[in-house]
Amino acid sequence: MTVMNTGSGKNRKVSVDVIEKMAEDVVGDMGMELVGVELKVLRGKPHLIVYIDKPGGVFIEDCERVSRALEEIMDIEDPIPSSYVLEVSSPGIERILSKREDFARFAGEEVKIKTFQKITGRRNFTGVLLGCEDELVTIRTEEAENVTIPLGHIAKANLSGK
Repeated sequence: MTVMNTGSGKNRKVSVDVIEKMAEDVVGDMGMELVGVELKVLRGKPHLIVYIDKPGGVFIEDCERVSRALEEIMDIEDPIPSSYVLEVSSPGIERILSKREDFARFAGEEVKIKTFQKITGRRNFTGVLLGCEDELVTIRTEEAENVTIPLGHIAKANLSGK
């Protein structure tokens, strides 16, 4: 479970996993895909970013629909103990990769991967995503070496946008 202290006066921790489940339900009910959820504290205020996608791309109307529906549920469930900023967005050209399916779907694309711990002496990798099999992501680095990274060791991954 990912937990974040919002820095609010209430000093309550927020479970990002709980928010992600709420967002997944809302987005799924609308026939879209939840790409990812980020919760950051900017200028002392929680900032929730929800990334969505759908075949044919995401339009501003899709973001507005998801935002309104998610706001309603967030107001009822109150997973963030203070006021917050909600942003709903398309994943963009530097799309976040978080699920095993993402790593399989975007095989052949340029990616950037950051790991929690060092693998082959480093934590940052850039190269061509070769795919994901048995919870192992393989990337062909810019140095022309194949590196296999356990999915659970990936702190952050996204398309490079090149």
